Amino acid sequence: MYSNKENVNILTSLLVGHGVRHAVVCPGSRNSPIVHNLTECPDITCHPVTDERSAGFYALGMCQGYGLPVAVCVTSGTALLNLVPAVAEARYQHQPLVVISADRPPQWIDQLDGQTLSQPGAFGGFVGKSVSLPEPHDDETRWYCNRLVNEALLASRWEEVPVHINVPISEPLFDFTVPSLPQERTIERIHSFPNFERIAVEVGELFLKASRPMIVIGQTQEDGFPQSYTDDYRLVADYAVVLHEPLSDFICPSHFDEVLSRVGEQPEYQPDFVICLGDTIVSKRLKKFLRGCNNCYFVMANESGNLSDTFMNLRHWVHCDAWTMLLTLADVLREKHPQPTAFRDLWGQALTRAKVHADQFVPAFSQMAAVRLFEQHFDNIHHPSSITHHSIIHYANSMAIRLANIYARHYVYCNRGVNGIEGSLSTAAGFSLVADKPVFCVIGDLSFFYDSNALWNSRLGGNLRILLLNNGGGGIFRQLPVGDGRSGALGSVMGTHHTSAEGICRSYGVEYLSARDMPALSDGLSRLMQMESSRPVLLEVFTDSAEDVRVVREYYLTFAG
Repeated sequence: MYSNKENVNILTSLLVGHGVRHAVVCPGSRNSPIVHNLTECPDITCHPVTDERSAGFYALGMCQGYGLPVAVCVTSGTALLNLVPAVAEARYQHQPLVVISADRPPQWIDQLDGQTLSQPGAFGGFVGKSVSLPEPHDDETRWYCNRLVNEALLASRWEEVPVHINVPISEPLFDFTVPSLPQERTIERIHSFPNFERIAVEVGELFLKASRPMIVIGQTQEDGFPQSYTDDYRLVADYAVVLHEPLSDFICPSHFDEVLSRVGEQPEYQPDFVICLGDTIVSKRLKKFLRGCNNCYFVMANESGNLSDTFMNLRHWVHCDAWTMLLTLADVLREKHPQPTAFRDLWGQALTRAKVHADQFVPAFSQMAAVRLFEQHFDNIHHPSSITHHSIIHYANSMAIRLANIYARHYVYCNRGVNGIEGSLSTAAGFSLVADKPVFCVIGDLSFFYDSNALWNSRLGGNLRILLLNNGGGGIFRQLPVGDGRSGALGSVMGTHHTSAEGICRSYGVEYLSARDMPALSDGLSRLMQMESSRPVLLEVFTDSAEDVRVVREYYLTFAG
């Protein structure tokens, strides 16, 4: 029988899943649930050592002799600090020592209770990864606990560094009533070099066996997609569903957000196998949709070395760039010659209908209309003699980038690493200082006024062009429940204002244009894109916030799906 502490059981199961077969255990009461589990588990051999200082070096010696991660488990308090010399030695010997420390619940740290000190981060830079597990109380914290243990054990195994797993445990401590360990999701990591064949065998075969395969591509670098890979991309896209946003360097837009607004959680649209490439995804709908696919097998490929379990079901983590993964999948398809899946056809038809809807829907004057017309102007005059030829387009966060997802037919720069509203204008301005081409920035009013000091720079030139969408503040908030009358906070503290950029432009020597209706918008966009100027040019489009919300909702409601 095992402990009734869920975080301890998750930890024990994953130690086995990641190949830990030996554990040095030290006496204590707080760590007794962990020691009990390690002793009870038939896949782990326990080695008792009383002195923690010696225990750490015992485990280090086992790492050296065994060649795989070895755990050392101590109780709470200063017991943990006695491991510092062994951990430091393991760091510089590149040994995968796994330190497991029991801890008091966080609410009792620094409250003059027994054996309490701040244990997370106690080893500083001597460990490659340090995590402190939650005591799970729902599915999300169980996923979080599982993810943290996977991250630590993957770092130990693949980076050959010591890691620290801290385990807060509430009393009672001695309830051993669970008959078996849980079947925990073990995330496996594959290095692309020299394991290309392994990627093809493991990931490629799973890809071919899936009846509903999907590839989701997040933010990538511009020009990161080599032209030589175009045929590979098309081959993969002809077989499986491929979803991406303008933040990824791909050939055509993908209107999956519109599709998801209609299909909801219909099971026939849910994938059973997903490969995630690139970084962040803007769409909340897609993230919610994929997090609900509990019977789906997820694979992530990135070259950053950072594990990101965005959709909460990751099973394989492949350390390679997106294009290597696409090339590998294309090679597998060329060898096997499978037919396109019915799932791909279902999604393909829905995405085509969504594209037609996006092309045909004509919004009333609003922020949506402004972005649509901006992109149309950009496409219509995008030729070698135009100022917009080879231009750079930055979109700010919140509603601006969401509208770009509907209308942009080109690569989009956006600060989606953390998704904050600050700095979007400064980023575009900085880009313009080192670019020999026009740099456009499409930005909302709160983002603009927050970052308006970006224009306080005499070196800025006429290649910086700004489309400012001003609806009186915080358009994104009106898409949320706070904006539908449920909260009185919107007007007083959520950013509503009556500010114009005209005075700021005058102060900083920026050419200023404005528009309050469709004719003025069309004329202003033409001037924004084509007028000659030695200083930045800004077009401020004034819209009504309520109308902005209505138009976007109408767009989604009128899509038949």
